[in-house]
Amino acid sequence: MAGTGSRGRAERRSAGELESEVLAALWATDRPLTPAEIQAEIGGGLAYNTVHTILKRLYDKGLVLRDAGGRRGAYRPAKNAAELTAEAMHQALDRGPDPIAALQQFVTGLSREEERALRALLAEGDA
Repeated sequence: MAGTGSRGRAERRSAGELESEVLAALWATDRPLTPAEIQAEIGGGLAYNTVHTILKRLYDKGLVLRDAGGRRGAYRPAKNAAELTAEAMHQALDRGPDPIAALQQFVTGLSREEERALRALLAEGDA
């Protein structure tokens, strides 16, 4: 949400932050949303045109789909949050010079609960 700066002016959110907020609004429901519905969900005085621009950017990136079978102008996410996060993790590993070292660093930063879940997933793969 947009905050208020030291002089009382609204602080602008970055495009990446707005994209994340729009995706979060879409992930929070099981139906496509129109730009107006997303605008209402996000709030914070965000202009309709801004929401529409963010949706176009997300569409161009393949992150949202226009709902062809339902309401005109409605959007839905192309991937769920877990799929998008996993894709970002794979891309980060592919960019680095030593993906094994990156994985080692990543794993050492896991919480005990995350480590247990990872071990269980790896054990399932071996079975």
